[in-house]
Amino acid sequence: MKDLWRLIRLHRPEAGWMLLGLLLALLTLLANLGLLALSGWFIASMALAGLAGVSMNYFTPAAMIRACAIVRTAGRWGERVITHEATFRIISRLRVWLYQRIEPLAPAGLQGFHGGDLLSRLTADIDRLDNFYPRILLPIGIALLGGLILLGFVARYNAAVAGVLAVGLSLAGLLLPWSMHRAARPHAERIREQQARLRSHVLDSTQSLAELTLYGALPSQAARIDGIDTELHRAQRRHDRLHTLGEALTGLISGWSLILVSLFAIPAFSALSGAQYAMLALLTLAAFETVAPLPLALQLLPETLAAARRVFALADTPPPIEEPETPEPAPKAYDIHFHHVSLRYPGRRRAALEGIDLGIAMNSSLAIVGASGAGKTSLLQLLLRFRDYAEGEITLGGTPLRQLRGDAVRRRIASLSQHSHLFNASIRDNLLIADPRADQAALQNACARARIADLVERLPDGFDTWIGEAGARLSGGERRRLALARALLKPAPILLLDEPTEGLDYQTEQLVTDALGELLGQRTLIIVTHKAALLRLAERVLVLERGKIVACDSHGALLETLPGYRDSFALPDAFA
Repeated sequence: MKDLWRLIRLHRPEAGWMLLGLLLALLTLLANLGLLALSGWFIASMALAGLAGVSMNYFTPAAMIRACAIVRTAGRWGERVITHEATFRIISRLRVWLYQRIEPLAPAGLQGFHGGDLLSRLTADIDRLDNFYPRILLPIGIALLGGLILLGFVARYNAAVAGVLAVGLSLAGLLLPWSMHRAARPHAERIREQQARLRSHVLDSTQSLAELTLYGALPSQAARIDGIDTELHRAQRRHDRLHTLGEALTGLISGWSLILVSLFAIPAFSALSGAQYAMLALLTLAAFETVAPLPLALQLLPETLAAARRVFALADTPPPIEEPETPEPAPKAYDIHFHHVSLRYPGRRRAALEGIDLGIAMNSSLAIVGASGAGKTSLLQLLLRFRDYAEGEITLGGTPLRQLRGDAVRRRIASLSQHSHLFNASIRDNLLIADPRADQAALQNACARARIADLVERLPDGFDTWIGEAGARLSGGERRRLALARALLKPAPILLLDEPTEGLDYQTEQLVTDALGELLGQRTLIIVTHKAALLRLAERVLVLERGKIVACDSHGALLETLPGYRDSFALPDAFA
């Protein structure tokens, strides 16, 4: 129930559109009921008048019948337009709301979610919520309002008929839908679970198709997907059977209500005219249109709430960083200081970083080396405010990092990670992410520094060349250089580079190293690397081991003072 009310609250900003759609739907329903009832009364009255040989005013009822037909048609069109507009606005608002909730989570807060499952929550589960207003809330509202108006109208003519109708509508509109809801709930949960698993497995299979083919694992992966698909179809068949049963039982209740009204209620308790008898009989048959959508609505409700719970679970994930309530203004200087900083990941016994004391002067350069798991990437993530430290303090320009908004910190840092993502867009679009205001000269300069300008010039469309999903149309080295060009394009005083020359041939690596050397004294350079040329480039080299600082000195000094430096970090080319 908590999820239901929360979902309703999220729909509240579009309440005006939703209410207008409800009124049009109610008007359409009443026009349809009026058309059938009035037509039955008119035909019976004309027949009786003909038998009696008397005349009657048929202009007024004929005009009313035409008016009901026009209102029904126009109302149906208007209701469709308004309810679709309301639904599109709601879904659009939900997408923005969810994105705003998960943006502060990236990347650390999203590591507990599988990539395919995360995509399913962002797309399919949000799409599933578009059922809530038009197929759940709207039918319930129409059934309540339309049912009360109908029963009030019938009661003016005959209380017994109104009583039979009330029982029939209660059975078809309350008891039956609630029973269908309880029966469909486990199947709906199963459908959402299997759909999420299927999307996740299909996405993983698509992204790792080359590896699956290489290791001959395609048949086993296909068998797993087929098994999930079979379970999904089984749950969907059970769910559909319940839907069909609900429709059949609604029709059965409707038919029996008409029989009871015709055989018992009207003859026993009323002295109605023949025309009124026909009107109430047809109105009884049409009355169940008000509750006909309810079995489907309450069958869709568990599935919709299951999707909502998955969305809420993602949206409610606590961010790894708490933003300051009253942030400090951005500092003018950009010297960085770590004061006895420690970081521990949840569920890990050993600290990722422990007792880090480090100063990095503005516009200086620092290389970081260490074995896998030594804490190099963790150090960069602390600087980027992707994670928060457990102990100590980090300052930027003398201002504690925790007193600055994460966005404000990241605007002053350009970063190249080991797995920088390239979008399925043009080279220009991928570069402009770093600086949307950059002109052509700035793009060319960044590409020249990253030693990819020649490649761009050779392409038929130049900067407008489409590079495919994750840069699939480029080689590994070209993708790396394009990501480096994007980092260099960003007008930020601090540059964090995680293995910037990884995947490059020796000649290109030297060219990129020379380009980075041109930045010395212009920006603060922090480079995670195991390449000798970059270690020689940096003013100091920070050696990490198991989350602790082993040494921090110039490359030449470490060669002389730190035992095992050459062998520990596998840099034989650095000492030739």
